[in-house]
Amino acid sequence: MAMKIRLARGGSKKRPHYSIVAADSRYARDGRFVEKLGTYNPLLPKDSEDRVKMNAERIQYWLDQGAQPTDRIQRFLEAAGLREKKERANMKKAQPGKKAQERAQEKADKAAAAAEAPAAADAE
Repeated sequence: MAMKIRLARGGSKKRPHYSIVAADSRYARDGRFVEKLGTYNPLLPKDSEDRVKMNAERIQYWLDQGAQPTDRIQRFLEAAGLREKKERANMKKAQPGKKAQERAQEKADKAAAAAEAPAAADAE
């Protein structure tokens, strides 16, 4: 059985509420699960203690049994200090696109040319 520790969605439309569950990876996201391990309420402020509640002992048990946490659960575990923070590939998300980089380069070239023009006139 391939176990996962993942989120199961609950709550009404536009009001999500998630349960942290240990489930077989073949089951549906909101379907059967083996054990409920905690809750996550994304509507609460990030600094709220009630935003993420986890039973650390049971989560550690399932991790020892070979259950794989999903990416979001992995981040919760890192924040709680249950797992080491791992390096993530950022994929250069902060860099602008190719066209935007070209436009910025053209703008910098024009600014440099404009700065050189008065200096060249003063030298003559």
